Amino acid sequence: MSKVTEVVEDLLTPILTDLELELVDIEYVKEGKNWFLRIYIDKDNGVDIEECGVVSERLSEKLDELDPITHNYFLEVSSPGAERPLKKEKDYEKAVGKNVFIKTYEPIDGEKTFEGLLKAFDGETVTVEVKIKTRKKEFVLPFDKIASARLAVIF
Repeated sequence: MSKVTEVVEDLLTPILTDLELELVDIEYVKEGKNWFLRIYIDKDNGVDIEECGVVSERLSEKLDELDPITHNYFLEVSSPGAERPLKKEKDYEKAVGKNVFIKTYEPIDGEKTFEGLLKAFDGETVTVEVKIKTRKKEFVLPFDKIASARLAVIF
């Protein structure tokens, strides 16, 4: 986590606590000539545009006060969407029973990508049931070997 994202998280935490929202992720990235500070927030029933606006306004005030980012940037506050990233252990626990897409750092049983039903998470391993043609196969993935994971919308 960069210094900017750490400072932003410290500023953001009381705002989100007050609004009973959850921080999903913070990105501070340069795209082309522009810098973007992206905040992804959520709650059990999802967030709406008004909640994103309130968080954006309150965070903007704090950022203007402290000025931790010295150059111009765009602030974006949004929902993580239907394919929400899974970052924390709590995210995996809540995703049990849902479809996920997982990439690993190294091959496991010859595969590095897994899309299917998250069957279990015990803190150390993730069990994913993947459909291969007409049969189902379970993969047990070590949690520390997961490079990225997100919820998946499967059609």
